[in-house]
Amino acid sequence: MDFEQLPDLARRDLGGAVLTANDEAFAARHNLITPGPAVFDPTAFGPDGKIYDGWETRRRREPGHDTAEIRLGTSGIVRGIVIDTAFFVGNYPPEAAVEGLAGDGTWVELVPRSDIKGDTENVFVVTCPQPVTRVRLRIFPDGGVARLRVYGEATPDPQLVDALGTVDLAAIELGGRVTACSDGFFGSPNNLLLPGPARSMGEGWETARRRDDGHEHVEIALACEGTIAVAELDTSWYLHNAPGWATLTGLVDGVWHELLPHTALEPDARNRFVLTDVPPCTAVRLDIHPDGGVARLRLHGTPTDRGRAALATRWSGDPR
Repeated sequence: MDFEQLPDLARRDLGGAVLTANDEAFAARHNLITPGPAVFDPTAFGPDGKIYDGWETRRRREPGHDTAEIRLGTSGIVRGIVIDTAFFVGNYPPEAAVEGLAGDGTWVELVPRSDIKGDTENVFVVTCPQPVTRVRLRIFPDGGVARLRVYGEATPDPQLVDALGTVDLAAIELGGRVTACSDGFFGSPNNLLLPGPARSMGEGWETARRRDDGHEHVEIALACEGTIAVAELDTSWYLHNAPGWATLTGLVDGVWHELLPHTALEPDARNRFVLTDVPPCTAVRLDIHPDGGVARLRLHGTPTDRGRAALATRWSGDPR
């Protein structure tokens, strides 16, 4: 699995937050989870020195290391971590480690103490099967990190899902994830599954313009098997570049079934469709015709008994 295709569970717009850092003398800890790549202005200086888009600590004159603790936007099984030291060249930490806070309150190792390079996306595959709610980044002995990305699969509390009843089965925070996409030229398909409304056209999934007779699509693994009652294809902000039409199909025991036939979409609107007599699905494919942008995809429904059992298994930390 290419874990960088999974959602970043620490990102700010998913609900992540940098709770604490023992030192942020040169640059604030909150920059660690800012969406998008770091930027650099060689002329930018402030009262504390050079301004960096990242987290940077003072030069240590005593033994020890520096630490930042991040609450994930949703609990999840971490599959990979990127410690990005973009633009930190003479002031990056030579070593780093990452731990995760498991459900029993213990810290488990995600990335052992490892060498890292400056001005580089330092990539680490994670094999820990336990869901975690927080991560702790340790840098040795000091220095700057631009971004921390925590890629993984959300693991919601099954009791919470049961209490909610009808849920968005595609939501990232419940475990929905993009598994395939034909084109994401102007916007990532992961944006479709983020919580809350899009705040601009730049916060949705948008494809390049097609110049042939084909069309675009995206496939989503649902949080668990469930029966979809209402599909919402939100084209907010897409006034002149929304898809003309869309179809939805669902994966039922390995076979694709039609959920929504070829249907016209309104631009800049929350297009909602009641689905009747549809079987329980584990995945959904959205086809847009011929191209364009969709801000959010909501698939409101209820988990099946088999789906609830799968959620409980993931919550317990067992491999899927």
